[in-house]
Amino acid sequence: MNAPFWKTKTLEAMTPAEWESLCDGCGKCCLSKLEDEDTGEIYWTSVGCRLFDAEKCLCSDYANRLARVPDCVGLTPQNVRTITWLPKTCAYRLIAEGHDLYWWHKLVSGSAETVHEAGISIRGRVKAKETDLVEPDDYFDYVLDDEP
Repeated sequence: MNAPFWKTKTLEAMTPAEWESLCDGCGKCCLSKLEDEDTGEIYWTSVGCRLFDAEKCLCSDYANRLARVPDCVGLTPQNVRTITWLPKTCAYRLIAEGHDLYWWHKLVSGSAETVHEAGISIRGRVKAKETDLVEPDDYFDYVLDDEP
């Protein structure tokens, strides 16, 4: 039996479909994050992007997200190795660092629901959307103690 593609291919060698399938659907990328300008420390919030569908835990306009949301970051094999705020559980980060996928990842479990069932996703944990906030300081009310 052949080993799964994520164990045999580099990120750069993956097809677009393989690359996209690495996303576990946790939604953590779609949370607003604050960065301390002095220390570089990242603070997670429970504020979702304006395009994030918190019930489905998906982007509501994935195909056009980069054009519609100026600070949306499109992940690439190059930048996943340098983005410090990628979740510790992120499949892109795990593979880039030479680790395997977790049991709850859809490519391992066979179900897109296991990321939610395992409590990894942010489904049900988004407290506000960016469009709900008026001032930049409003984000401080939603800062989380740890990475979700």
